[in-house]
Amino acid sequence: MTSVIAFANQKGGVGKTTSAVNTAAALGALGRSVLLIDLDPQGNTTSGVGVKKKALTVTTYDVLLGAKPFDAIKETQFKNMSIMPANISLAGAEFELIDLQDRERCLKNAIDTLREDGRFEYILIDCPPSLGILTITGLTAADSVIIPMTAEYYALEGLTQLMNTVRRVKQMYNKDLYVLGILITMYNGRLNLSTQVMSELKKYYSDKLFKSTIGRNVKLSEAPSFGKPIYYHEKYSRGSLEYMELAREIIDRIGE
Repeated sequence: MTSVIAFANQKGGVGKTTSAVNTAAALGALGRSVLLIDLDPQGNTTSGVGVKKKALTVTTYDVLLGAKPFDAIKETQFKNMSIMPANISLAGAEFELIDLQDRERCLKNAIDTLREDGRFEYILIDCPPSLGILTITGLTAADSVIIPMTAEYYALEGLTQLMNTVRRVKQMYNKDLYVLGILITMYNGRLNLSTQVMSELKKYYSDKLFKSTIGRNVKLSEAPSFGKPIYYHEKYSRGSLEYMELAREIIDRIGE
């Protein structure tokens, strides 16, 4: 059975792409077959696994407009990990999708084809940092959503807005969508602000918070410049161990 998980947060700079890439790599290292879908026109997920954006011929953009999903999928050099890549052409999809009938379900239709094939145990979708049509499309296609966020007060305000969006998508397009977990990134437990925000989150979202947190880590920050997830850049670094812990927690929450 395939589990489809969207990584979403309308706020940029919260470690969303970093989390999608490194969670996919960790799941792959644990022996799970993973497809990572880059749904962000910046294409950072694509370059983060060493795929050259300029050389792409079929991308997520083409799949949204009706191309066969397997035509876009590329195997990466990393264990059990494939990617549906994206480049700047995806930026035009927001406008082109406006005129498409049932546009919110165009990614879901492609993922349904992938589910039938059964090749992937996990499909992870990296949504763009906005609440536009691409993110709505990603949430409509997903079984669940992971919300990466930093332990800051502005992030708390954004969380409320994102939760409302998830509820609307659930009501209108995807009745089975649920929040798999809230992931705290760039965490520093020695800062009073971080501990205060964590306290607020535990008060209102204790059942949603992942036990795993991702701290600030130099090796984690530099890994994308090498086109590698942290597990393959510095296997025993703190960042790598934290994402492995998160991957195990995701497997447990999904109930395998």
